[in-house]
Amino acid sequence: MTSTVHRTCPLCEAVCGLTLTLDEGGHVTSVRGDKDDPFSKGFICPKGASLGRLDEDPDRLRKPLVREGELWREVGWDEAFAAVRAGLDQVGDRGSVAVYLGNPTAHTMAGALYAGPLIRALGTRNVFSASTADQMPKHVASGLMFGSPMAVPVPDLDRTDHLLMLGANPLESNGSLCTAPDFPGRLKALRGRGGRLVVVDPRRTRTAALADEHVFIRPGTDAYLLFGMAHTLFAEDLVTLGREVNGLDEVREAAKHFPPEAVARRTGVPAAVIQRLARELAAARTAAVYARIGTCTAEFGTLAQWLVDVLNALTGNLDRPGGAMFAKPATESGGRRRPYATGRWRSRVRGLPEANGELPVATLADEIETPGEGRIRFLLTVAGNPVLSAPHGARLDAAFERLDFMVSVDPYLNETTRHANVILPPPRVLQSGHYDFALLGFAVRNYARYSPPLLPMDDRPSESQILARLAMIASGMDGPGGDLDAFVIDETLRKATQTPGSGVEGRDVAELRAALDGRDGGERRLDLMLRLGPYGEWSGKGDLSLRKLLDHPHGLDLGPLEPRLDEVLRTASGLVELAPPQLLEDVERLRAKLEEEAPEMVLIGRRHLRSNNSWLHNVGPLVGGSNACTLQINPADVARLGLAGEAVVRSAKGQLTVPLEPTDTIMPGVVSLPHGWGHAGSAQRVAAAHAGVSVNDLTDESAVDAPSGNAVFNGVPVTISPTGVITAH
Repeated sequence: MTSTVHRTCPLCEAVCGLTLTLDEGGHVTSVRGDKDDPFSKGFICPKGASLGRLDEDPDRLRKPLVREGELWREVGWDEAFAAVRAGLDQVGDRGSVAVYLGNPTAHTMAGALYAGPLIRALGTRNVFSASTADQMPKHVASGLMFGSPMAVPVPDLDRTDHLLMLGANPLESNGSLCTAPDFPGRLKALRGRGGRLVVVDPRRTRTAALADEHVFIRPGTDAYLLFGMAHTLFAEDLVTLGREVNGLDEVREAAKHFPPEAVARRTGVPAAVIQRLARELAAARTAAVYARIGTCTAEFGTLAQWLVDVLNALTGNLDRPGGAMFAKPATESGGRRRPYATGRWRSRVRGLPEANGELPVATLADEIETPGEGRIRFLLTVAGNPVLSAPHGARLDAAFERLDFMVSVDPYLNETTRHANVILPPPRVLQSGHYDFALLGFAVRNYARYSPPLLPMDDRPSESQILARLAMIASGMDGPGGDLDAFVIDETLRKATQTPGSGVEGRDVAELRAALDGRDGGERRLDLMLRLGPYGEWSGKGDLSLRKLLDHPHGLDLGPLEPRLDEVLRTASGLVELAPPQLLEDVERLRAKLEEEAPEMVLIGRRHLRSNNSWLHNVGPLVGGSNACTLQINPADVARLGLAGEAVVRSAKGQLTVPLEPTDTIMPGVVSLPHGWGHAGSAQRVAAAHAGVSVNDLTDESAVDAPSGNAVFNGVPVTISPTGVITAH
């Protein structure tokens, strides 16, 4: 007897709907795209199609592990939590405690609802995450321009006439900080209705091959290109602001120093092309500029992300249909209107500034290795593998050996968690409820969908319960009567009922609490957020609730994006700050490097459609073929350097021997190696059989984007030589 169930795919940012067939034992026998999902409309990628294999991976941990020397012992949950409590007590000083949150925490309800309370309970400012290896420049730029780091404009893909895309490859990544299921289909539809797609990238990616035009650019020089375009808009009187902004004159003055003729040499993009790109952007009926990880993970990542929205504003395309717009997620709260700031505290060793409550992961090893008060001695990782994902991972690997105690919430024994004293494995994917709190804030169409657990829980706690229990242990409230969810619900309702103009102003907290639905605390909190949100039945503007989402298992279409910048702005002035002083200061650093000679060879990363960082390499159907750890290199460089088969790649931090993949899709002087590999000796058997090498044995933890602290993974200087040849570096 089989059953058909529906679920949102939790494996990337596209939030596609899936239709799964389960046999009577609860095993997934097929996965298809959910044709009735109003957002994804049946689209599915190889990762989603393999969800059943991931869910039942035999290498997933089923019980907690406690390490004793070099050996691991399975224990019960009470013993595991007692070991965590003892380890935390052993360290004592909360200034020596740190947390690392991995990318999957953005894809789980547990990460969204419980990571914050857990960090507060630990009482530490040593918070690190994958955000500073990925996207922090966009959050900092948005915070400084719009007053909120989560106010990220996304291209209105379904209505735009012109899309300029830099450093993004959504045909492989499925989109990033731009939630758009079937990104390929949306781009094809753009071109089908007569629109124009231009991709700027050092590689002719699958996305670039689909475009009307592909422009090669030297890695790490996107800010120069964008400034050259801004210069053209000002010089040719093509600026058309759609609204009042602060800082227009300051941007005009800054752009004077980056004429297309000057930036052409730095970027490798001819001046005439830069001018034409600007003119086409200004002339389009509607247009949007979108840039992602290739531009974020570079030396001037925040400037590039800022200039993306400067161009959107200068062409009148910010916050209008067909331009760059802001989603209205169903769980959005009003938030406080206060100036955004970074650098509220700094890292102990290198003095790097905090951003969004986080310190750069590039300095995590410094904080563990360097003696003195506040040295990190206790580390908690949640769903992360920084040994493979953080810069100079080999150093971090060694640093973890110096910790007094480490706890990992993770389903795998991997390159990072092998250092832990205690591993707490969350349950299977299909045993967990799913709602995309973070990702729907970047959706190209407003939408909501909740997926309840499809399989019953066994004798283990849910991931939410694991994180909540850790928070209670950290706060000293781990005992009878401790209920984190009840506390959060009551605090949220208390504030809402005391907020003038809210839909529940003056109402009784106990009455509202009793009205909430949900089988557990997480569902009740989701119901609370939906009811109070912009479409909710307690907002006075709709009837959305958990019950309504449960009654609509394929999801709800909440309509196209609408202009809402006035709602989104949190700046002190109430205007878009087009020229934040912190960024103008960094422009001087950009200007100083305008005439700098480019290295002979530089390294960039690469995305694979069937891969997602390091955690899908243990799924058989997803590895092998094109999803392999090879060094892409232009054939001209192969011939010039006398290479064959494989080569040695050297940087200032290390060296790797890597199989070559000669291809004219990458520009000369650039090589590309995918990230997330390096599984030699792994306990994950499929991953170990396709080990590859870790690109982050080459990247430099001392190189960061100054305003955000984001790691620099693109534009890393390297030398390439045949195997067996000794070279001086």
